[in-house]
Amino acid sequence: MSAPTTDRPRQAPAPTPGVSVSRTRNPRLRRSLPTLVQLALLTLIVLCPMFFIVMGAFTDNPDRSNVFDFGNFTFDNFALLGRPSAQEAMWSSAIVGIGSSILALLIGATLAFLAARTNIPGRKLIYGIGIAPLFLPSLVGALAWALLAGPATGYLNLALTALGLPGFVDIYSFAGMIFVLGLYYAPYPFLMIHSALSLMSPDLEDAASLHGAGLTQMLRKITFPLVLPATIGSGILVFALTVENFAVAQVIGVPGGVDTLPTLIYRLMNAAPARSNDAAAIAVVLTVLLVVVVALQNRVTGSKEFTTVSGKGVRARQVPLRGWRWPAAALAWLYFVLAVALPMGALVVASLQTSPYLARFGELFDAGALSLWSLGQTVQDPDFHNVVLNSVIVGVSTAAIGTTFCFALAYTRYRTRSPGRSVLEYVAMLPLAVPAIVLGLGLLWTWLALPVPIYGTLAVLVVAFIAVFLPQGYRGVSSSIVQLDQDLEDSAVMLGASRAKAIRFVTVPLLRIGLSSTFLLLLMLSMRELTAALFLFTSDTRLLSIAIFDAYDNGSIRSAAELGLLYCVVIGVLSALSRRFGAKESK
Repeated sequence: MSAPTTDRPRQAPAPTPGVSVSRTRNPRLRRSLPTLVQLALLTLIVLCPMFFIVMGAFTDNPDRSNVFDFGNFTFDNFALLGRPSAQEAMWSSAIVGIGSSILALLIGATLAFLAARTNIPGRKLIYGIGIAPLFLPSLVGALAWALLAGPATGYLNLALTALGLPGFVDIYSFAGMIFVLGLYYAPYPFLMIHSALSLMSPDLEDAASLHGAGLTQMLRKITFPLVLPATIGSGILVFALTVENFAVAQVIGVPGGVDTLPTLIYRLMNAAPARSNDAAAIAVVLTVLLVVVVALQNRVTGSKEFTTVSGKGVRARQVPLRGWRWPAAALAWLYFVLAVALPMGALVVASLQTSPYLARFGELFDAGALSLWSLGQTVQDPDFHNVVLNSVIVGVSTAAIGTTFCFALAYTRYRTRSPGRSVLEYVAMLPLAVPAIVLGLGLLWTWLALPVPIYGTLAVLVVAFIAVFLPQGYRGVSSSIVQLDQDLEDSAVMLGASRAKAIRFVTVPLLRIGLSSTFLLLLMLSMRELTAALFLFTSDTRLLSIAIFDAYDNGSIRSAAELGLLYCVVIGVLSALSRRFGAKESK
């Protein structure tokens, strides 16, 4: 999972005239200083939380008021794994992960092939359809489908009943969880497979055609095998993401009696008293599972060479669909309806309902059944303003600090000779294999134990989000910095600029697109995040995602729908600003 390596460390600049000899008396220590400082920060936000999780799993003291008071060493916490509830949660997580991964792969790969390699009508729109669910958080999507397909009062069941048909749709089940997760994680394989298909050189396909291979045979023996790494890698990634997903499991799974490892951890921590050691044991098991999955992904995607793009420009060969053009387009638009249009419609209707109870579908068309009054009250509510402000502060702070930190890590790794710099990359990528709910639990214990008063403030949420999204930010910056020729910065130093000045006026401006993209990515991810904040927020530091979850958890479905709809509006505005800013940067 590491970034591309073009590890050409810079030459140490010649001593600058006038600089005191004392500054260069211990050059090795000075070269090690960047790595030591950054490793200390990584230890604080990544390794310390994992240390507390592991110690909590193997000790019997649930109190974390003292850093070194862990109690006695024991394996008793893992006895929970032998109980039916834990075993059921493990099997449920595996079934949901495998099922949703297969569904997401089928949807994502199909859309990617249609958008990248066919003559489907509106091909550019198909690409937009493939990524559209990224802007609808899985929490909001799960809430919307609970409104649509609830067994008693779901809008779809009421509509079927109005047509004289039995209302048979029940989203609260294994199938419902797999369906919702598959819908909202399909964009991940779509993006990865679309990229592989678009960059594929047509030479091999042309050679197969010249040797008599038919279209179907060419696709089966040449095209699809060449995108196998992207397909398998994206499938494993989706499995990891769905296994650790808490929002869909809590909103869709728990009402249907489906318990997963994240919901089990949440329930143990919310018990009275909290069973934190048992939760830590489950967290260790979930983390080990994801470490194995991520290692498998690295092995699968890195074990073979599938390079088909040379230095010359390529244009992927287009596959004619003939009579299947319009049915294929209808299939793509059906996905858009299921993933975006219907859920957004459900949120709008639920937000406008004047009564929380709906016995017949026709009641929606009665006079006074729908009103903007409640939604207007929510928009004017000071509490809503507060959670939006908190979300924006945390999001912008996470993006700004996270991008800066990721730049420092990538620069130290690829532009210096600091001893031990490669260790930074491994630690920075570690949260990729640690579930957000596990990292959030570890951060809770870390900041309760350390004598730094940030627990209960927005700062602890910023730290949590930086830790959770560190791999994405680091990969974004490092992939840009390895493509930038080091000679440009070294030339500025040779002309008399200090290294810091060269970084500020040469390297950073040349990386502005990569840095701004990383900033916007971290901003969007932090605005969507729920799981990492579950154990860290207080009544004064609630975010939009927490407010939606609290409203749903307290049974206020209309309030949850209103907040979910406004949540999508906020994310939509941010994404529009992101596209506009990105367009300016590319000019």
